[in-house]
Amino acid sequence: MRESTLFKHLTSSAIVTACCVLGLLYFGRDVLEPLALAVILSLVIAPLIRTLRRIGLGQVPATMLSVLMVGTCVVGLGIVLAFQLVAVTGDLPKYRAAIRTKVAAVREMTERPFARIEAEISAVQPQAQQSGTVSSRRGMSTVTVSPTQPLPVEIRQPRLTTRDSLTRLFAMAFGPLGEAGLVLVLLVFISLEHESLRDRLIRLAGQTEINRTIRTLGDAAQGVSRFFLSQFIVNLTFGTLIGLLLWLAGVPHAGLWGALSGMLRFVPYIGVMAAGAVIAVFVAAIDPGWQLALSCIALFVALELFVANVVEPKVYGHSSGLSPLAVIVSAVFWGAMWGPVGLLLSTPLTLCFVVAGRHVRGLEPVTILLGDAPNVSGAQRLYQRLLSADSDTIVRDAHAYLRRASFARYCDKVLLPGLALAGADMRAGRIDAGQMETMRAAMGRVAATLNPEGRTPARTRRRRDVSLLDANLGAYLRQMRETRQGRWQGSLDVPAHSVVLCAALAVERDELLAELLVSALRDANIDARSTLLGSADRPGPEKAELISTVILPYPVEDRLGDWLSAVTELRTHLPDALLATVKLPFDQSTVPQPAVEEHVDIVLRSFEEALAFVAPERAPRA
Repeated sequence: MRESTLFKHLTSSAIVTACCVLGLLYFGRDVLEPLALAVILSLVIAPLIRTLRRIGLGQVPATMLSVLMVGTCVVGLGIVLAFQLVAVTGDLPKYRAAIRTKVAAVREMTERPFARIEAEISAVQPQAQQSGTVSSRRGMSTVTVSPTQPLPVEIRQPRLTTRDSLTRLFAMAFGPLGEAGLVLVLLVFISLEHESLRDRLIRLAGQTEINRTIRTLGDAAQGVSRFFLSQFIVNLTFGTLIGLLLWLAGVPHAGLWGALSGMLRFVPYIGVMAAGAVIAVFVAAIDPGWQLALSCIALFVALELFVANVVEPKVYGHSSGLSPLAVIVSAVFWGAMWGPVGLLLSTPLTLCFVVAGRHVRGLEPVTILLGDAPNVSGAQRLYQRLLSADSDTIVRDAHAYLRRASFARYCDKVLLPGLALAGADMRAGRIDAGQMETMRAAMGRVAATLNPEGRTPARTRRRRDVSLLDANLGAYLRQMRETRQGRWQGSLDVPAHSVVLCAALAVERDELLAELLVSALRDANIDARSTLLGSADRPGPEKAELISTVILPYPVEDRLGDWLSAVTELRTHLPDALLATVKLPFDQSTVPQPAVEEHVDIVLRSFEEALAFVAPERAPRA
């Protein structure tokens, strides 16, 4: 398993550097906010600029036209929404009576339970305590006015002149307008110098990091552009549907509420909640009853749940590259750092760091913690669950894997590599006897549950009920098969050359591989059976005509002589059967392959390859 990257880089200098970076982000937000916003917007409009350049425009005309088009759309949308808001403000006096009635009703509904509780408590109190309370209250209600008590003084603000009003209005508008203008200027120059800035960053990274830097910049630009495009399409569709549904319900200014819902969805989680609250308050104000308000809320919640849980995972859930928890954490972090602007830019900024962490070693912990998929392979996950004896999770993950792949592929990609990790740690002394016993018990339950003859999460017997499990997992699985299907694991009244025999020496490694290979072949409807070489149940001449192929595990050094003797015996008793051996990629055997190839017909490299060799027409497609 890989060493922990997070704790390897967690040194005192790294902590000091992180604190300095956090301080720079917070205190330098006045400069960094417009710069980050301009960089993100430049990545968003970069595909439009490239499209205009492909049709023959130069860099400057394409950039200016792209910025002009985007700016015109934003300004036009803002003007339309401003007029809509003015219209809503003008209509609010008509709904004043309904608003007062609804507020009174809500207040009564919320205060009535507390008033009832207070009345019940007051009724239980003793009469003397009540009278004492009344007298004390009466005593407290007496107020003595002192002659030296100061008189109240009212301070009146001077009346503002027209010049003062214009100055205050200009000061209020200069902040957002000035920041928007600064972002626009930065956007133009960053878009014009896009190629030059990329070359400068590559030059800054150094000659040895050119490949990594180019991949980082390309992945970041592509990821942000793809994410924003997908998000824009989803939010536009969501806002359109909300506006259409509200218009069909007869809600005034439905277009405004649809546009507001679509825009606020760019703010993770909080935005859609705010949009729903505004729509609910407005609909409750215009309708004398509660039916329309509750219906609109139900439609809004149902559509949001459908989009968030069905549409988004298919459209851009995987393209965002962030886990759902990472989206929330990034929104909280950047919102605390930069306020509303940070909340809006939280997802693309975090996405850039996650993409950079795939190529920059110092940022790799960010990718591990915030990426959409944990940096753990299926084999590592299996090994971790075996150590904790969490067989239920292993079986659940296996069933999910087997719904889209074969049992042979599951063995090749997950089960056998996970067991190889366990074997490597056992040889290195990192696993004690107790852990090995726990892992063997969990593996026995998993293998018994995943058996193709009955692939249902049925209950299996406890480990202490089967003594063989403590000594040999492969022998335990073979005994279970013989108990369930008989000594020969099925009827012998089968066509000639239809049986595939998986033979093994009397060691746990070989018996386990043979039993798993039988399960993989039976999963593909192949009549596979297992046998123990050197035992009384080994195949004799009377069964030779039934067997078409014999497959053995690859030999190990200390049992090479026994393996060669078994192969010679198989050649004698089964002269017409094909003889194959399986050498897995992670096998630790040091026996040279040429020494094995001269005794078998073929050396296979995986269970899937064995399945393709035995029955090519039944092998799963890659």
